[in-house]
Amino acid sequence: MAPSRAVSTGVAWQPWGATAFTRARTEHKAVLLSIAASWCHWCREMDRTSYADPEIVALINDRFVAVRVDADERPDISERYNLGGWPTTAFLTADGEILGGGTFVPIERLRGVLARVAEEVGETPLTASRESPFAEATADKPPFGNAQGDPEALEGSRIDDAALTDAIFASFDPMHGGFGVEPKFPLTAPVQLALDLWQDTRDERYRTIALATLDAMGWSALYDAVDGGFFRYATTRDWQLPHHEKLLEPNAALLRLYLNAGAALDMPRFTHRAADALRYIQNTLADPVDGGWRASQAADPAYYAAASSEQRSELPTPDVYDRLYADAIASMVSAALQAARVFADDGLRAFAVKSLERVLLACYKPGSGVSHWWDGQPRGRGLLIDQIATASACLDAFEATENIVYEMMAEELAHFAIRAMWDEHAGGFFDRSRESSDEEIGLLRQGLKPFVVNCEAARLLRRLAASSGDHDFTGYAERTLSAMAPFALDQGPLAAHYLLASR
Repeated sequence: MAPSRAVSTGVAWQPWGATAFTRARTEHKAVLLSIAASWCHWCREMDRTSYADPEIVALINDRFVAVRVDADERPDISERYNLGGWPTTAFLTADGEILGGGTFVPIERLRGVLARVAEEVGETPLTASRESPFAEATADKPPFGNAQGDPEALEGSRIDDAALTDAIFASFDPMHGGFGVEPKFPLTAPVQLALDLWQDTRDERYRTIALATLDAMGWSALYDAVDGGFFRYATTRDWQLPHHEKLLEPNAALLRLYLNAGAALDMPRFTHRAADALRYIQNTLADPVDGGWRASQAADPAYYAAASSEQRSELPTPDVYDRLYADAIASMVSAALQAARVFADDGLRAFAVKSLERVLLACYKPGSGVSHWWDGQPRGRGLLIDQIATASACLDAFEATENIVYEMMAEELAHFAIRAMWDEHAGGFFDRSRESSDEEIGLLRQGLKPFVVNCEAARLLRRLAASSGDHDFTGYAERTLSAMAPFALDQGPLAAHYLLASR
């Protein structure tokens, strides 16, 4: 099993923080920000090639302040600085403003860009308003899924559910299933919405959308028919040529979707596909001793090109990275509890509860919520996604065990999120705590409201109102949905999260 982070280049990477940006200001240098993920094939390729070239290494170490950020460890930084995918290669001012950037950069191009940026900096640091040799690759819009705007201009905005439903399914691909053209991502919320609407209305349009997409995702190259489990996404419209990394969180979401589909459509093949995905998760990602699940398994094209278990047995198994993330494990706790109920598996139910207990023991701090991850000690405290996912898992555990302690923990985490991340002026939740002030550099000063997580927060708050009898939670849920409503039409199929939270 590989460690979660292994950077073997000669670049003198520094962590994100005031020290690196102060040095950039003092030495009149630009910051080279690399955002990578441990499971990302092209991130490893860039480390193996571009960042291993001696000329490039010398140029970076001499003329730049190099900062490396793990996208999984710091989703708040990745959300703000991601320039189209991983790896992200960005040039920043000493104030953390983006000069320009892109994704994977091959050796020859990176060598030339580094030289030009270093030459332009000279004795005076670049500012974001100046021309950068890499500026053409900079995203010209805020991160997708962020809900921002003038709250007074948006006040009173209303949303028509029928119009939003049409917008959600407008990009449905009737030929190949799924949404959009390519690449194809296994989006679960619009399929779940289609299932719910079909059960409500018996409109065959919704059944067709759900069936076509479930069949396409579950019986295409997106699914690993040998080891089990779903790959991250497919690069073609017909779900072929997948990127072979497997991540815990989307597999947990797909497990729940296929369990729900098997019941809603009375089609055992979907339940069987869920069972096979669960087999992969438990055999490969689960920690059978201490509980919990590891976050990801790396892509390995040669391994996955082998079409049988016999052929694969002769090859090294792709690395499984042992980093444990609170939000991903909480999502899997919820999925495992549902699977345990469907399959009448008391052992799986006990393992899910044990895994939740591990998260709470390692990450929870009274009055300060749960941290994002741990490697012997909790790190990255104060992110919205961790509070919402863990609180939701606690409610699921309460329903499974009737242990009131889990319901009380869910309330505690919701209260922390309200206290530390709620926008009193416009409603909705920011993605990180106001108490996380030690690293407010550059774009981290901007308060972002992630659309999907806010919708999930509204669902959680409604559940809490029902379980606790505290109807203040209902008020926060309604204000959260009102804050998200003006942005829903811009979210494409992800707007399904809004309608699912509104039901």
